[in-house]
Amino acid sequence: MAEAGQDGPVLVGVIGGSGLYNLEHLTPIKEVNPETPWGFASSPITISALPSGVRVAFVARHGTAHNINPSSVPTRANIAALKSLGVKAIIAFSAVGSLREEIRPGDFVIPSQIIDRTKGIRPSSFFEGTSIVGHAMFGEPFSGQLVSLIEPLVKKELETEAPGVQLHTDKCVVVMEGPQFSTRAESNMYRAWGGDIINMSTLPEAKLAREAELSYALIATATDYDSWRVGEEPVTVAEVIKTLKTNADASRKVAAALIEDVSNALLKGDVITDGEGSMRYSVITHESSQTEEDKKKLSYILPYFS
Repeated sequence: MAEAGQDGPVLVGVIGGSGLYNLEHLTPIKEVNPETPWGFASSPITISALPSGVRVAFVARHGTAHNINPSSVPTRANIAALKSLGVKAIIAFSAVGSLREEIRPGDFVIPSQIIDRTKGIRPSSFFEGTSIVGHAMFGEPFSGQLVSLIEPLVKKELETEAPGVQLHTDKCVVVMEGPQFSTRAESNMYRAWGGDIINMSTLPEAKLAREAELSYALIATATDYDSWRVGEEPVTVAEVIKTLKTNADASRKVAAALIEDVSNALLKGDVITDGEGSMRYSVITHESSQTEEDKKKLSYILPYFS
């Protein structure tokens, strides 16, 4: 099933959010578009190389033309397709609204927690619709090992390439249904709950990455102050787009700076391991009740069903 890039493994996957539709300064090797049991990914996956030869797989979450609604992103296919290429860790980028004064438009955020405000519209499990029930641990929704590795790398890159841009860590992201933005009342409620930033895409992405035993971290870029600020107009698309280009340029530089170190850490085999084996004992459905068809389907992402 694993399909490595030419002359080397593809261990790192990057999911690009709004404004980030490609990775510049890398050498494209090929495009692949594997059909998974959950369909095709949001976009063909571009496998590129750094000057060192390290490979990375990139998928545009909303499509290369941004034509996929947040609630309609084929997230299961995105995660399954990356896993099929041999990816072990995913660095996801996302534009977010800020719920805190100190998180300014243009700033970067690496969150550690999630509040789920999606509405059951999006398929959130690979086990959904199968004869098999699996429960993934999700108390810590992001890979602690991956986050610990990338935080200092992102900070260093921003200090060099984007002076004045701050990196905020250990924050909580609220994931809401879209495509409409929050009301002022909702925005203030999320602040009262302890939310620091808000977007429409981290779930079910993080849950599915956990089920596929992939290490997952989010690098968010703030585009606006959502709707909570009294005395200011609520967030508009024009305001968001204005900040997106600057954020995307910085994100491309950050991504290029991270890929090699993350890939090398994965090659060592003892640095980023918290995703591996996490689903081994998650299934409670008796084997006699598991259909062969469903086991074959799940074996695409989990070898235990082979």
